[in-house]
Amino acid sequence: MFKPFQTVAVLGAGVMGSQIAAHLANVGLTVHLLDIASPTGSKNDLVESAWKKALKLSPPILFTEKVARRITLGNFDEHLDRLRQADWIIEAVVEDLQIKQQLMECLESIIQPETIVSTNTSGIPIRWIAKGRSESFRKRFLGTHFFNPPRYLKLLELIPTQDTDAAVLDRVKWFGERYLGKGIVIAKDTPNFIANRIGIFVTLLGVKAWAEQGYSIEEIDTLTGTLIGRPKSATFRTADLVGLDTLIAVADHLYQAVPNDEHREIFQIPDVLRKMVANGMLGAKTKQGFYKKQQRQILSINPKTFAYEAAQPLNLGELDAIAALPLRDRIRALYASSGRAGDFFRQTTLEMLNYSAHRVPEIADDPQDIDLAMRWGFGWDMGPFELWDVLGVETVLADMQAAEMSVPAWVKQSFYPSVTAEEEKAVWKNAEAALLEMGDGVLLYEFRSKGNTLSNKVLEGFAAALSILETSDYKGLVIGNKSDHFSGGANLAEMGMIAQSGDWNAIATLISNFQELLQRIHYFPKPIVAAIQGRVLGGGCELVMACPKIVAAAETYIGLVEVGVGLIPGAGGLMRMASRAAERAATETPSHVLPFLRTAFETIAIARVSSSAVEAQALGFLPYDARILISGEHRLEVAKAEVLHLDRIGYVPPPQNNSIFVLGQAGRAALEQIAYVYEQGGFASAYDRYLASRLAFVLTGGELTAPALVSEDYLLQLERESFVPLLRQEKTQARMMHLLKTKKPLRN
Repeated sequence: MFKPFQTVAVLGAGVMGSQIAAHLANVGLTVHLLDIASPTGSKNDLVESAWKKALKLSPPILFTEKVARRITLGNFDEHLDRLRQADWIIEAVVEDLQIKQQLMECLESIIQPETIVSTNTSGIPIRWIAKGRSESFRKRFLGTHFFNPPRYLKLLELIPTQDTDAAVLDRVKWFGERYLGKGIVIAKDTPNFIANRIGIFVTLLGVKAWAEQGYSIEEIDTLTGTLIGRPKSATFRTADLVGLDTLIAVADHLYQAVPNDEHREIFQIPDVLRKMVANGMLGAKTKQGFYKKQQRQILSINPKTFAYEAAQPLNLGELDAIAALPLRDRIRALYASSGRAGDFFRQTTLEMLNYSAHRVPEIADDPQDIDLAMRWGFGWDMGPFELWDVLGVETVLADMQAAEMSVPAWVKQSFYPSVTAEEEKAVWKNAEAALLEMGDGVLLYEFRSKGNTLSNKVLEGFAAALSILETSDYKGLVIGNKSDHFSGGANLAEMGMIAQSGDWNAIATLISNFQELLQRIHYFPKPIVAAIQGRVLGGGCELVMACPKIVAAAETYIGLVEVGVGLIPGAGGLMRMASRAAERAATETPSHVLPFLRTAFETIAIARVSSSAVEAQALGFLPYDARILISGEHRLEVAKAEVLHLDRIGYVPPPQNNSIFVLGQAGRAALEQIAYVYEQGGFASAYDRYLASRLAFVLTGGELTAPALVSEDYLLQLERESFVPLLRQEKTQARMMHLLKTKKPLRN
């Protein structure tokens, strides 16, 4: 057990330094962010300007705006004395060895003898930076290479030197995993460490196929993106985001730094790429690189004319059948396919696997560390050696031999020996949901519908799960799944089909049953815990709000987004938001309740989705006793432990809430005035304003002329009575159809 860090200093407020500081503040640390003093004006002008720029980044770097209060800005001329308070100092200044060494010399004369110092460099050997420092300093020094953006990318490469104390490395690893939610990989002090060494190689394979082999940008991005389990930014969109000048600088550095690399020539940049940079085509930062957006059209550069042109039809054969397969089958099918698509994938995959094999033990002792680095740092679903196993070790070796590729002697068998594991026992299941045993008397209800939507089969499964739980010895239930996103909400396709048929009674029954189900969950006599992550939208949000206990990944994006499809929440979401607004107020007087109700109203009216679980608490979607995990990968286990804890102490469901304070007609008028201002300001359409009026109607208690106490059933009835008439509206149906066809909202 190690002592956690409490105060951290980040030196350098550039793109990475500011974001590292933000993530440290997100997890509750006191952070000092320092940079060089401004030569004119206030000495803090440079650091303040850099921090303001960082706060405008999208996606946001802070869980909530209040997190910024944990960060104190300063400069090297006036505030280095603050470093005496720091438990950990992270250097993220300009990539200049002399500057870094001078800074380390300065630090050694200031900091406490137990303070740990690390560098976030990605291109300079770690050992060089601490050269000349005392043995005590070198023992407390290492590389901590965060990946951009550090809030969202899981990988943290730790790079010890020969002098780094093992206990120091272990403490940073422990803290990084437990407090920062990072996936830790121990890398060797080699050029660009693990992930970037492999990543730049793979990127340049794509660039050279474009420059030399006649594949188009769109073809290569199709074959290196989601089709093979990698981010949709694929090769060229990723390169544009990184910056083509940065790509060239990294490749040039690597070419000089790895003279014994058997694949060294890959780092020789094609002339066409250098010409692009010379012409100011740097990528996203100059709004033109491999891609350029022009009048809502995405164009790509022609390597012969340097003109930006519309994409030509892909010449890759029929990929639809392959794309429909599960990932592992998709990989095998693409590797085995004939034609240009298969040729490209086979060749680049063989080269990538061969290169990765040659990097063991140079950059990492364990091939699994390379896999983890690529998954956590680059968002790959499978690392190189996992991919190799899927294709078959012997198959790949034979193909490498046929291609006259040298293979390291250590590669002989499967990298991941198969382990027979018992599948979780299914107590009940249908085509889109399952009730599983987690062990120790706890059940897991898992939806498996497309997008984890709350389809009819999922809702039927909920009813079955609760009946089984109620009539058995099981202790409680976890609601969750292992996918990236908890739930996309109601199944609009199913609801749209019923609406098209005109069976409004069926819709009314569906809404009533959904409300009853969520009320049953809320007041169930055994503990039910929701384990959530990623997107939690619409009906999924209402489901979570109904659960008495919640475990949430910090990266949870939750919201009542029904207005986007021309509806209002109809399964208790408005009832619970009205209740929480009144509960959060100091007293049950209109002037105290209205500010909280106004926040709820505006949040729902603009279909706002939280940018984190922490913000979801402030918006009222999550209670303040929700358990928030910086790393959500253990959410199901934590939720199970929560069920067992509640059972052990004698779980008692929440008391019936039959006295919700609502504001009546005056409150409704105040909320409708807000909607009017939104419309007049051009921020909302006339139909948006109409939908907002229906929200206000329910949130304030309907036709009540004065503030009053009402029951949950009263507000649920208002929800039902408002929902079905909206679904009958042509503009609502148009919004639903547009979202289903384009996956984009229509604000008609």
